[in-house]
Amino acid sequence: MASSILDKIDKDKLPKHIAVIMDGNGRWAKERFGRNRMFGHAKGVKAVRETTEACAELGIPYLTLYAFSTENWGRPVEEVGALMDLLIKTIQVETKQLYENNIRLNAIGNIESLPKKCYDGLIEAMNKTKDNQHMTLTLALSYSARWEITEATKRIAQDVQSGKLEVDSINEQLINNYLSTWNIPDPDLLIRTSGEQRISNYLLWQIAYSELYFTPKYWPEFNKEEFYKAIYDYQQRERRYGKVLQ
Repeated sequence: MASSILDKIDKDKLPKHIAVIMDGNGRWAKERFGRNRMFGHAKGVKAVRETTEACAELGIPYLTLYAFSTENWGRPVEEVGALMDLLIKTIQVETKQLYENNIRLNAIGNIESLPKKCYDGLIEAMNKTKDNQHMTLTLALSYSARWEITEATKRIAQDVQSGKLEVDSINEQLINNYLSTWNIPDPDLLIRTSGEQRISNYLLWQIAYSELYFTPKYWPEFNKEEFYKAIYDYQQRERRYGKVLQ
């Protein structure tokens, strides 16, 4: 039996938080099968499941998936509607599994902009799993980093105006506390599938010192073995955070 890259991974040097840009569903569907984008989105659910399972099995406590950006609202109405239907169906199916595996579901972004059925289902799943402690799975929905930073800036300005904050008290930690990821550590590793090498307005503040990993695999092709490859690659790097290591 062929050995897995998993055997090479140092279990004592795992990242605590992995963020993923799930890209390539539409291109995979068109190039591989001549099908429409929704076929790719539906098949991408399996990659979400495998990546979540791999994180949980390794003991990586935080996984954040870029599921729907604010820019995605500009896609054709039919595709957006189908994506919202897929989202709620997936949440309904997977919540039981998340609960049984002690995984907490979290969400960041302007989730109030989601259709009511999606929003209600998301909140219900988050409430059901809120006490789970093995791992936190965060979905970035109707999210963009510029939106997040703008909203944080507004709240800081309001608190300064109301007298709750002094201008001189504003520092990096305070800004962190106003972001939607205030209770989540910054990602150690950011993975993007499909061969594209850009950040696409994702966690711009949080990934200041994240390691970046780009794979040509489309998201529906991304499985546990591909996930292990990303972690192994991460472990070969020397993280200096701008310093010189002796």
